[in-house]
Amino acid sequence: MNSSAASIPEHRPVPDSAYSLGSERSNQLLDAARQLAPVLRERAEACKQERCVSGETVADFHAAGFFKILQSEAYGGYEMDPQVFYAVLLEIARTCMSSAWVLGVIGVHNWQMNLFDPRASEEVWGDDPRVLISSSYAPVGKVTPVDGGFRLSGRWSFSSGCEHCQWVFLGAVVPTAEQPWDMQNYRTFLLPRGDYEIADNWNVVGLQGTGSHDIVVDDVFVPEHRTHRMREDRGGAGHQDKAPLYQLPFMQVFARAVSTPTLGATEGALENFIDVAKTRWAGPTPMKDDPNARRLAAEVQSQLENMKRTLFGNFDHLMECARAGRIADLTDRARFRYDTAVVADQCVALSARMLKGVGSSGIRLGSPLLNRHLDIMTSQAHIANVSEPLSVNLGGMLFGEEAIDTAI
Repeated sequence: MNSSAASIPEHRPVPDSAYSLGSERSNQLLDAARQLAPVLRERAEACKQERCVSGETVADFHAAGFFKILQSEAYGGYEMDPQVFYAVLLEIARTCMSSAWVLGVIGVHNWQMNLFDPRASEEVWGDDPRVLISSSYAPVGKVTPVDGGFRLSGRWSFSSGCEHCQWVFLGAVVPTAEQPWDMQNYRTFLLPRGDYEIADNWNVVGLQGTGSHDIVVDDVFVPEHRTHRMREDRGGAGHQDKAPLYQLPFMQVFARAVSTPTLGATEGALENFIDVAKTRWAGPTPMKDDPNARRLAAEVQSQLENMKRTLFGNFDHLMECARAGRIADLTDRARFRYDTAVVADQCVALSARMLKGVGSSGIRLGSPLLNRHLDIMTSQAHIANVSEPLSVNLGGMLFGEEAIDTAI
């Protein structure tokens, strides 16, 4: 059962005009993503077994310019509309979700670097703008304020793609005399490769190829300019002197980077489902002629397209606000975050239906649909894809209550 781009008609996520994909460069980037499909398919099993996206794949992403999409022009980046970045992720994830996940997480860090003090960008990219950054944002670090910065220690999990990176973003709360623990004092700390160790412990049931190992730090100094006060960028108003791209709310941008691969992988699962239906018999009837299989294929494609239109439409609105120099409405942002996170729930449900729909062929090890399902299911473990608190927050706001999640 080989997945093939020809399994279903060639399509764009939504009309090009909806997410600024009309330029020659954006079309080249999308074409490059599609052209990588055969080689990513060949590498998929090795990626899974080696628990790491290959260096060759990362090199291909560099050569295609994918890491430049959100990077500052000052360091050779393209500073493009993030919709282009997400459209590329969709294409990559249709073939290999682990590769798309690593590209999404690492690539979005090139956007966040523009929220730091410019001295930090120069340290990271001054000699080589191709240098990559991994992350683990959980606020688990121990911070001690000292003259000129902080001492940082701790162990962080889930640093996707860290083996390909020379720097890392790590989360921690800075204590104060009044409040030793207050998420209002949360920061991202930027550390070079020499200041941390990678603990190889990525043994999981899905997204094995992301290589999301632990990061260990033992009492290192981090200067003030290599920290980012994320609270100042929740609404996107802290960088009015920069391009609109860098005025977007932080969590809106990051969350899409770990939601979009799930959506793209479910598109790939639909291709696999159709491939099976073309050759499998459901009793006396060819599966492709079975009304139930046809209804399922139609429902899955319709729901996928609706999710894409929603997500791309949301970001069109965010970019319109940024270009106009205004902050997007808080209720809209709450809805957008929920829309982004609930994609994982909906995709898991659609994937499960397709896996059930192919019957006994889906339970064999190596089944493309089973592999896809495990990857899609694993994406729900990321905190940005946990929809329940976001629905409670949005529902409360609709009932006239104050927002309980101010990171939107």
